[in-house]
Amino acid sequence: MPQLNPNPWFSTMLMTWITFLLIMQPKLQSFTQTNSPSIKLSPHKTTPWTWPWT
Repeated sequence: MPQLNPNPWFSTMLMTWITFLLIMQPKLQSFTQTNSPSIKLSPHKTTPWTWPWT
């Protein structure tokens, strides 16, 4: 069964992760978010939903 032989696939997986960690991740983290989350000071009051069949 070729799935059990890690020889051809381990190096591919390792190179993929190294590429992602060293090249892609810093590029992706350099983007700024357009909508940063805001802190709400007052709690939001919810009203219960009235179901028509109850």
